[in-house]
Amino acid sequence: MKEPSQGRIFVRVTPEERMKIMQKMELAGVRKISAYMRKMAIDGHVIMLDLTDIKEVERLLGEYTDTLKKFEKKAEETGCIYLQDIKQLQTELDEIWETLKEILFRLSFIK
Repeated sequence: MKEPSQGRIFVRVTPEERMKIMQKMELAGVRKISAYMRKMAIDGHVIMLDLTDIKEVERLLGEYTDTLKKFEKKAEETGCIYLQDIKQLQTELDEIWETLKEILFRLSFIK
């Protein structure tokens, strides 16, 4: 079947989907649903993110926090902080920063 050169496209949505569309439309500052839908259909992007790296950063931060608390307790008990402990914290923090830099680098390519 040949597509008409002009015409309408009808899309059925649930009430929940319509509500989400209206909310996003409002956030975008668009008043007419036809203008918003046309813009999104032509220029919109669907971005699927793999959040595995973010979960890894969360895990690393948890480990860092645990280590920091352990060293804090040791410092309270002994009254001093050991250079080896500080170096371990720095190594863990460097690993977190490297992972974050890799994530930000990959995100910079999303357009």
